[in-house]
Amino acid sequence: MNFGHDCEPEHYTDIDPIRLLGMWLGPDTLDAPPLMALATTGTDGYPRVRHVLLTEVAGGRLHFHTDSASRKVRELAESPRASCALVWPDAGRQMMVTGDVVAADAGENARAYRTRSRYLQLLAWLNTEEMAAMPVEDRHAAWAAFDREHPALDEPRTWAGYAIEPREIVFWRGDSDGPSRRVRFTRGDGTAQEAWRSELLPG
Repeated sequence: MNFGHDCEPEHYTDIDPIRLLGMWLGPDTLDAPPLMALATTGTDGYPRVRHVLLTEVAGGRLHFHTDSASRKVRELAESPRASCALVWPDAGRQMMVTGDVVAADAGENARAYRTRSRYLQLLAWLNTEEMAAMPVEDRHAAWAAFDREHPALDEPRTWAGYAIEPREIVFWRGDSDGPSRRVRFTRGDGTAQEAWRSELLPG
């Protein structure tokens, strides 16, 4: 597979990594929100990872939404830090972001909910312990009934949004004709005032 060389990492050591992040996650990518692996620190000290939809990239942050009753939200309350990874196998690209996590406001949450598919809107309402305990046939019947009875939905009170403010961003690029390459950008305090530092790493 030829991955091409238009986005070789060494070309970007002097670029603003937030700009590069936006190039890799441009409007075309977010027309169909990609899955990203999100890692948090469990309350027992062990890492936990799962996939969530990337809602948007705005203000240099990566936004995602989830159920406020989920384990990940409890973990973020204890330790508001996370890492995420996105991969494009066909393009030979991977990006890893680590940073601090902040809660989204109500307006953003409402906007994000409206962009979700009907299935995911329903799931936000019906992904409950009570539903999980039902037999399969009963779950399907309850789902269908709720769908019929609620042709239009606003976000449930359990709908919660978060944003990762990057402290570290790693861009990886495969190369079918040679070694893969990585460039890592770091910013010690995670604020816009501090300049990013870049370094090339072996693939």
